[in-house]
Amino acid sequence: MNTPLLQGELVRLVAANSETDAELFARWSRDSEYMRLQASEPAQLWSQKQTKEEMRKWMEHEKPDTIEFVIRTVAQDRPIGSIGLDGIRWPHGDAFVGIAIGERDCWGNGYGTDAMRVILRYAFAELNLHRVSLDVFEYNPRAIRSYEKAGFCVEGRERQVLHRDGRRWDMIYMGILRQEWQELEGGAR
Repeated sequence: MNTPLLQGELVRLVAANSETDAELFARWSRDSEYMRLQASEPAQLWSQKQTKEEMRKWMEHEKPDTIEFVIRTVAQDRPIGSIGLDGIRWPHGDAFVGIAIGERDCWGNGYGTDAMRVILRYAFAELNLHRVSLDVFEYNPRAIRSYEKAGFCVEGRERQVLHRDGRRWDMIYMGILRQEWQELEGGAR
């Protein structure tokens, strides 16, 4: 392998650090558009102190079914978001992936797609998972296109589950299997 496992063309994935990353996560949580794209709950503002404490708790009680990373750009080594695998069911080889790009000037520039490709390589080649799933809000077509570029396909939808901006929206469920990822990557691994 010539490419570092956790690096893509545009981004690399690194461990989160509660001391240095809390300010970023707190700042991102104060962006209502960012919060509405990543969570179905109402936007909740977190202070840097609250964020740091939550990160510290999470890191101290790390669960074996959760792996979290900070997304950093390769060019400037700038932290721009987060990505992780959650709910890993080791006997079945499946997990749920979540991603959020917090820096608005990085939206729509391919960073999310590259980060997703990196975490899929990690999930399938390193963790030996069989499938990775995600859900996405119908009102986020940019994310849906990004996930499709990374190889995800729509597997179903929960109709009119979200109420935002005076209308009902679907939750779309997407997934990718290791074999599909291998075909995209140009052969069996």
